Amino acid sequence: MNSSFNLSYQIKTDKIDALKLADLLRGGYIAECYIPDKETMGLRELVRHRLALVKMRTKMKNKIHSIILMKGVRITGVHPFTRKHIEKLKEIKDYRIDGYLRIIESLDSEINDVSRKIKLCVNENDIAKLLMTIPGIGYYSALLIVSEIGGDINRFPDSHHLCSYAGLVPSTHSSGGITYHGSITKIGSRYLRWVMVECVRAHIRNYKNTSITRFYERLAKIKGNSKAVVAAASKLLKVVYWVIKERENMFQNIMTVKES
Repeated sequence: MNSSFNLSYQIKTDKIDALKLADLLRGGYIAECYIPDKETMGLRELVRHRLALVKMRTKMKNKIHSIILMKGVRITGVHPFTRKHIEKLKEIKDYRIDGYLRIIESLDSEINDVSRKIKLCVNENDIAKLLMTIPGIGYYSALLIVSEIGGDINRFPDSHHLCSYAGLVPSTHSSGGITYHGSITKIGSRYLRWVMVECVRAHIRNYKNTSITRFYERLAKIKGNSKAVVAAASKLLKVVYWVIKERENMFQNIMTVKES
């Protein structure tokens, strides 16, 4: 350890750090930290709990897939984990598969119970019901978006700041007077980022003649599917911003997207 590093380490104290933080706060260089209210936190816990259960169920299904793959068993003619598919899985008579199926059945029951609670919350939440007028956003997605954004949309000055909060904006760095744009930052709410990607996939799959879908199709030809989906998700989140901001039904107006 050199002497300069040792010296800097020795003079680093809580008192000095506190003074630096006070100077930054005085100059307005420290951003405020948003703390959700109790109701918003309750909604977050509810939708995140359902997501955790779904991930557990997916893990169990993947384990079954790996077992039948190792056993060289192929089940054709039925969709995975429908009633007929489950019957064929039971015919294999593997204790591991039977055990995982029982866990999946239990998880299905829990997920259905939580889903009913989420639907009740959506029925009592005007903003969530409004978000469901946007093509591609269902009851679960709507409540997740509401819980992640919080009760006051005005804490975001414009739609770009909301996209930044979701980590759906490109990273930038400058060198030699030239600014370079890279991949999205992925800084912020990963839940909001995830749900917007899922919503835009549902949107472009089910609604072919909208500004979002046309934007995705143009960009996909140039930059590929993955980048186009992320860019379209950012565009759809801007629609979400204006729907909440202006309390406007967007089903008829989705053909034109307002920009901040």
